[in-house]
Amino acid sequence: LALYFTTGTLDMMELIAKNSMYAYTFQLWVFAAFFIGFAIKVPVFPFHTWLPDAHVEAPTAVSVILAGILLKMGTYGLLRISYPMFPQAAKYFAIPIAILGMIGIIYGALVSMAQKDLKKLVAYSSVSHMGYCMLGMAALTPLGISGCLFQMFSHGVITGALFLLVGVIYDRAHTREIAAFGGLGAKLPLYTGIFTLFGMASLGLPGMSGFVSEFMVFVGSYSSSFIYKWIVILSVLGVILTAGYILRMIQKIFLGQFNTKWESLTEINGREVFTVVPLAILTLLVGIFPNTLNNFLRATVENLVNIIGK
Repeated sequence: LALYFTTGTLDMMELIAKNSMYAYTFQLWVFAAFFIGFAIKVPVFPFHTWLPDAHVEAPTAVSVILAGILLKMGTYGLLRISYPMFPQAAKYFAIPIAILGMIGIIYGALVSMAQKDLKKLVAYSSVSHMGYCMLGMAALTPLGISGCLFQMFSHGVITGALFLLVGVIYDRAHTREIAAFGGLGAKLPLYTGIFTLFGMASLGLPGMSGFVSEFMVFVGSYSSSFIYKWIVILSVLGVILTAGYILRMIQKIFLGQFNTKWESLTEINGREVFTVVPLAILTLLVGIFPNTLNNFLRATVENLVNIIGK
């Protein structure tokens, strides 16, 4: 409404073209209002509290859609609406947004380490991984914003697959308690291999899309300014913590002594494999050949950076 009463239009291209006519204070207030709305959707710390409960209560298919598509609407909205329409406000709030991204990266990883429910662990990992998006976006550099977009794609594929795999074991065991399992690697070798693949992708193993996106975000942010260097250095702690909770999860569920309670568990079936294999191929393909996605994003990113830089 504020934009409409100021410009007389709701056409997005016109609103972007007229961004120079907005008063500085007007830009700050409207950007902040949009940011709060989109930050809840991402979700950005401290607006994240709805996400774990939503995932736990949702069926597997809804969790996959939520992680793979719906969360990205928040970052898409910021890059599509807030940044090009209010470039001066984007610069003004850049460092606070980067700090929120850093907090989300570390906080999400720390809380993930404390989770006993497998689905909640994956849900809190989303808070951490979307923090990388916010950090890259806040850098206002071509590489940082490209890293943000790359992370949106990567997180959607990897975390969507992890939710599918959580659903596979829950359908058989009717529990998501990590401590209830143990030694499943010997009983379900194919399921273990697929789950481990996506676990490694989530922690950012080189050769997979998760590594490329995090690397781009860190390099793009580190080259932005002095204060970003310290934000990046602190954010690297999130990578270490992510490795900690992913490896701990794999160890607790698939390694160690087999719990005979799960003697009747059956291996992942063909239909379920057919669902996750395309996601595994995408994760590896984009991780090994990142330019297949980067070339597609380059023109859009450069245009956005030019608008902000005017």
